[in-house]
Amino acid sequence: MTHQESTLKKWGLLALVWPIFLEQLLQMLMGSIDTIMLSQVSDEAVAAVGVATQVYTLATFLFGFVATGASVLIVQAIGAKRHSQVGEVSVAALSLNLLVSVAISGLLVVFAEPLLRLFKLSEELIKYGVPYLAIVGASSFLTSLIVTIGVIMRGHGFVREAMVASVIMNIFNVIGNYVALFEPFGLPVFGTEGVAIATVISRFIGLVMLFILFYKRLPDLLPYQNGIRCTRQYALPILRIGIPSAGEYISYNASQVVITSFVAILGTAALATKIYTQNLTMFIFLFSVSIGQATQILVGRLIGAQQSEDAYRTCLKSLKISLVITFGVSVIMFTFAQSLLGLFTNDPLVLETGRTLMLLTLLLEAGRTFNIVLIGSLNAAGDVRFPVVVGIISMWGLSVPLSYIFGISLGFGLAGIWWAFIIDEWLRGLLMLWRWRSRSWQRIELSLPKTSTM
Repeated sequence: MTHQESTLKKWGLLALVWPIFLEQLLQMLMGSIDTIMLSQVSDEAVAAVGVATQVYTLATFLFGFVATGASVLIVQAIGAKRHSQVGEVSVAALSLNLLVSVAISGLLVVFAEPLLRLFKLSEELIKYGVPYLAIVGASSFLTSLIVTIGVIMRGHGFVREAMVASVIMNIFNVIGNYVALFEPFGLPVFGTEGVAIATVISRFIGLVMLFILFYKRLPDLLPYQNGIRCTRQYALPILRIGIPSAGEYISYNASQVVITSFVAILGTAALATKIYTQNLTMFIFLFSVSIGQATQILVGRLIGAQQSEDAYRTCLKSLKISLVITFGVSVIMFTFAQSLLGLFTNDPLVLETGRTLMLLTLLLEAGRTFNIVLIGSLNAAGDVRFPVVVGIISMWGLSVPLSYIFGISLGFGLAGIWWAFIIDEWLRGLLMLWRWRSRSWQRIELSLPKTSTM
């Protein structure tokens, strides 16, 4: 038993959660730092970059499905002690994601302006948003590699290394933003273009650090010499899991794009309020994500080792822990909502509306927790189709139309849109709980090919 396996056995969920939590926190801080620093320029810059970031996030989920599929195969292979297949899956995932990310980069550069105009943004917002999206979009291959290498390392239990890379990225992101926006040493203000360049540089530096740590911990993992053969062998198993499982995330973000266009109808102040509030609620969401990712690793290993009963109990225990923590953090965030929103703006309307949304977040994030933890565990067990089918039906059948009805038609504004989110999250969450408790996933075979052809 390796030192890493011994640590996981002794500390279980805790050994994985806290480094994942810090890593995710630092990644979210990159977006929040951009928002806080840009808010010193104008609300228009914040709104434009917020929309551009949402478009970029949706695009990058197209290579996120490769990482999702690979993560399930990797943890199942580790649990089943098929060590040669771990390296083969890893090489295939890296190759596939490089190909996908190159295509995404080209599309975001060429279609940056048409994509942002889908939101019916003003010309002032277009002026800020287009260069940001084009610059950040051109470097999507960096995010692709960071995501894929992070998945490989987390599957092995090396979660602290990804955290270190996030620390490095954040340090350089803050430095770059300061240079771009605050005229140090008499330099000119570079605006949103400068913020985009700072983001790209920080990601590049983080990737270099991640590569160094990867080869230190797993020096002989990747059989590069068989890269083409690995890709051919594992592309279909990766995509068979990744496409349906990532479909839920893609559907969610696509629905958010549509809903953001509804918010844009309400005006720039509403758009800025949504972005400010979601920047804060992302820190609540973070706890669920960290526990969900850690649970997926543990459940996947247990599934690979044919310990389905332990996997069943592990998921439900993690769900209870996540619900308690998420609700507690939501209460704390609502208590200090006025002060936290004041970090971004002094607009009284934005502050009042934002505080209302933070109150509704008590319900929203509890419902979201069910989805994050349970969908991750279902994916780890190979049950990938049910979550995406339910997700697409609920998001587009409830969340999107109810957002328009409550927010626009009935005139409830952002509060009405938040109620639409709550209904969607709770319905899907309860259905995911029913699915897990039905144990139908126990009848699904391992997603790995039974033997390696190498």
